[in-house]
Amino acid sequence: MDIEDSSKNLTTPIRGAKIVADMTVDELVREYSGCAFGAGRLAEAVDIYYKMLASEKTTKFFGLAGAMIPAGMRNIIADLIRDGYIDVLVTTGANMVHDTVEALGLHHYKGTACANDIQLRHDCIDRIYDVYLPDQHFTELEEFLQSIYAGLPKEKLSIRQVLTEIGKNLDDDSSILKTAADMGVPVYCPAIQDSVIGLQAWLYKEGNPLHVDAFADMHEFMDICYETECAGAMLLGGGVPKNYILQSMLVTPRSFDYAIQLTMDRPETGGLSGATLDEAQSWGKVGENAKTVTVYADATITLPLIVAAVRTRLLKR
Repeated sequence: MDIEDSSKNLTTPIRGAKIVADMTVDELVREYSGCAFGAGRLAEAVDIYYKMLASEKTTKFFGLAGAMIPAGMRNIIADLIRDGYIDVLVTTGANMVHDTVEALGLHHYKGTACANDIQLRHDCIDRIYDVYLPDQHFTELEEFLQSIYAGLPKEKLSIRQVLTEIGKNLDDDSSILKTAADMGVPVYCPAIQDSVIGLQAWLYKEGNPLHVDAFADMHEFMDICYETECAGAMLLGGGVPKNYILQSMLVTPRSFDYAIQLTMDRPETGGLSGATLDEAQSWGKVGENAKTVTVYADATITLPLIVAAVRTRLLKR
């Protein structure tokens, strides 16, 4: 590359962020846009997410992995569903367990990451990093779930249908499952067995009829993917939700047009959770001309900032 060619890369100077009193979150993020590293990526994520949510023709997929509900992200996601900004939610069983726990009026508590876990075990307290949860909560959750399973229709059900029934029986407007059931938004949980919801379903099934088809959701999910004119994905963490969303495009004639990933996982191990969105383009899961960005930071920090800034822009629109 000669000097003339290299000058084409020197077109956008770094613009230092200017912070003033009484800034809105969106104003702060716009200052980030002139910066590099994580700040610049966060600003790009806001730009892409705004375009994704503002587009009426875009089907909006949301992947929810990690311990986001115990950490306090529940209201944000429920409100996105309520306001029509999530069309399809794919999540882990654990997150829906903790959503249900909160919906039953059973709280998570702030603790410490530097804990005496042996003592916590003796005190019947479970720890999720710096979140505490009493064992007793799971006893009450078990009673609730067993009553739900006993009242389910006797015909074969999908996992999505089971989660919808749980949501219909919750009385908490901050609940993700209740809000999704009220709004008719499907919640898919491909690895539901890997959670207390799944464990309790197995225990119920040991002595009672319960017919859940683990593959039944695939047809419904693929129909959504086929019918979408434009597809966008917001991915919190990785794991099963991320792969379930992205792999869907392998059996359709299209790819994702928007993709945002909030993660702290790295790509070097070859695992899906840290895989880049560029890598997904090699599979045809993400389109060649898709608008994409990965923000490497704690999603409990980045998600609220992104949503707050985008909501401001949507309101002004």
